[in-house]
Amino acid sequence: MHPDTPYRAGLFLLIALLAVSGYHPYDQITWLLEVTPVLVAVPLLVITFRRFTFTPLVYALIFLHFCVLMLGGKYTYARVPLGFDLAHLLGAERNPYDKIGHLFQGFVPAMVIREILLRGRHVAGRKMLAFVTVCIALAISASYELLEWASALAMGQGADEFLGTQGDPWDTQSDMFCALIGACSALLLLSRVHDRQIRTRSY
Repeated sequence: MHPDTPYRAGLFLLIALLAVSGYHPYDQITWLLEVTPVLVAVPLLVITFRRFTFTPLVYALIFLHFCVLMLGGKYTYARVPLGFDLAHLLGAERNPYDKIGHLFQGFVPAMVIREILLRGRHVAGRKMLAFVTVCIALAISASYELLEWASALAMGQGADEFLGTQGDPWDTQSDMFCALIGACSALLLLSRVHDRQIRTRSY
C-alpha cells in the first residue's frame, strides 16, 4: 500500500462528509460560517502536505475536529441531536454540544501548534513549549470569539444561530475556558504518544 493512501482516503471521506453536512442544513448561512475553518484548512493541508507532513495522530485529531464542526454546521450547535442526548444524561438545561466544539477548539489546535513548535525548534524547554502552546491555543479561541462578535454586529439577529449562546450571558467566557481545558488535556494525555510518532518518523 502506498504510504499516502490512508491520507487520501481520509481526504475523500472528509469531502463526502462535508457534502452530507451541507445538504439541506438547518440554516445555510450558519452552516457556511461553521464549516469555514474546514473549507480554509483542507486546501492548506493539501498544499503543504509534502513540505510539512504532520504525524498521523495530528491528522486524525484534525479529522475528528472537522467532523465536530460539520455536525454543528448541519444542525446548528444548539440543535445537534447528540447534544440533546447529553443534556438529558447530564440533567443540563441547555444543549452542551457547543462546549464539545470548544473543547476540541483547544484540544486539536494545541497538538498542531505543539508539532510546529517542536519540529521547528522554535521553543527551548518542555515547560516553555507547553506554556506557549496553551497560550496560542487560547489566542485562537479568543480570536474565534471576536469573530462571533463581529458576525453579531454585522448580521444582527441573523447571527443568533452562529453564536449559539442559548441565553447564557457567560457563554463567551465558558467557551474559552473549555478551550483551555481542551488544550491542557491534550498536552497531558497525548504528549508522549506525539513525541514517539515524531521520533519514529524521523522528522
